[in-house]
Amino acid sequence: MMAEESAVRLRFIAVVGPLLLLVAVEISRQLLLIPQLSPWAARLLILSIELVLLVLFYELLLERLEKLEQRLHRQNRELLALHAAALVVTADISLDTVLQTIVERACALLGTVYGALSMVDQAGQITSFVTSGFGPDLGAAIGAPPRGMGLLGVPLFEGQTLRVDKISEDPRSVGFPPGHPPMQSLLAVPVSCRALHHGILYLAEKEEGGAFSQDDEDVLVRFAAQAAIAIDNAHLHSQMKALGADRERLRIAHEMHDGLAQVLAYVNVKAQVVRENLLQGKVGEAQTHLDEFAEAARNIYGDVRQQILDLRTILPEEGGLPGAIADYAGGWAQQISIRLELAIEPVHELPAETQKQVLRILQELLANIRKHAQARWVRVTLANDGEAVFLLVSDDGVGFEPESEEIADCGRFGLKTMAERAAAIGATFVVTSQTGKGTRVMLTLPGSKLETD
Repeated sequence: MMAEESAVRLRFIAVVGPLLLLVAVEISRQLLLIPQLSPWAARLLILSIELVLLVLFYELLLERLEKLEQRLHRQNRELLALHAAALVVTADISLDTVLQTIVERACALLGTVYGALSMVDQAGQITSFVTSGFGPDLGAAIGAPPRGMGLLGVPLFEGQTLRVDKISEDPRSVGFPPGHPPMQSLLAVPVSCRALHHGILYLAEKEEGGAFSQDDEDVLVRFAAQAAIAIDNAHLHSQMKALGADRERLRIAHEMHDGLAQVLAYVNVKAQVVRENLLQGKVGEAQTHLDEFAEAARNIYGDVRQQILDLRTILPEEGGLPGAIADYAGGWAQQISIRLELAIEPVHELPAETQKQVLRILQELLANIRKHAQARWVRVTLANDGEAVFLLVSDDGVGFEPESEEIADCGRFGLKTMAERAAAIGATFVVTSQTGKGTRVMLTLPGSKLETD
C-alpha cells in the first residue's frame, strides 16, 4: 500500500512537472513583449526562470525516487525478517532458541541497538526474558530480569502498543537499575500467542538515531504476528517431545511388566521348586531346575542391559538417524559379543516421528535376534536410492518358516508389532527367513514420505 502511494505521487510529479515547464515557457514569451526589457535581458530572465523550474522539478523528482528506494529497501528487510520468522515456524527447535531468534531478527529489521522479548503466563508472571544487544558484561551489571515495573509494564499487563520518543521525560519511566544503559526511544508491541502465554517485543535506540515512527510500529506489529506463530509452534513442539517422553516411559513400564516381572515371577517359582527338591533329596531334578534358573537369569540380565542401552541411545533428532542407528547397533553388539557389520549411508531427512519409529523397529529386531536367532553375525544396512530409504537387517541365525514374506499378520517374536509400526509411517516391512538359513528383514520408506526442501 505504501509503495503504491509513492508510485502515485511519482506519477503525479512526472505529469505536473512538464506542465509547469510549459507554463514557464509561456510566461517567458509574454516577458519578451515587455518594452522596458531589452531583448538580451528578457532572454536572460526567461532562461533563468526555466533553469530554476527545471532544477526544482528534478530535485523534487529525485527526492521522491530516493524516498521510494528507501521504502523499498525497508520493505525488503521486512520481507526477509518475516521469511526468517516463517522458517522458524516450521523448524523443530527449542522455545529458548525461537525467542532469541525473534529478538535478534526484530532488531535487525528496524535497525535498533537493543531488543528484548518478555513472556508472561496466565498468572501474570514473567516466565522468560531474552535480550539482544546487551552482552554478557552489561547483562551482569543490570542484574535480575525486570518484573514489569514502569514503562515495561504498560504493554506487558495492559496489552497496548507503546511508542515513546524520550523515555526520561515519560512519568511512567521508573525502576531502571543502576547498570542499565541510557535509552531515549522505545517501541513495544504485544505478541499475541494462542498458547497459554503472551509476550511483548521491545525495541530501543535506533542505530541511526531519532524516534520511532508510525511506519516502524506498523512493521513491528506485522513481525510480531509471525513471531507469535513461531512461539506457538515451538511451544507445541516442546509439548510433543514431553508426550513422546511419557510414551517412552510407558513403553518401558510395559516391557518391564511383560518381561522382567514375568521372569522374576518365574525365577521365584523355580527357587521354590529347587528348595523342595533339595529337601526331598532329588538332587538331579534340582540341578535341572537350577540350569533353567540360570538360563532365565541370563535372559533377564540381557533384557535389563538392552533397556539401559535403549535409554542411553542418542535420539534421531539430536544426532540424525544414521548416527542413532550406528550408536545403538554398536552398543548392542558389544553387549552380546556378536560380530556386527554396519553399512550406514547419509539419507534423506525424514520427519522426526518417522525417525523414532525406524529406530524403535531396529531395536525390536535386534532384541529378537539376541533372544531367538542364535546368530554369529548381524549386518545392518541403511541406504537410499534418491527416492526411498531402506533399512536392512540380516543374520545367520537359526531362522524360521514365516507364513508369507509379507509379515503383517504374523505375530511371532513381535514381528506383527513391527509391521504395525512400519504401516504407521507409510513404510513396507518384509521378512524373508528359512529354517537354518537365517533371517532378512527389509524396511522401505517411499519417497512420498520424505521431507523435501
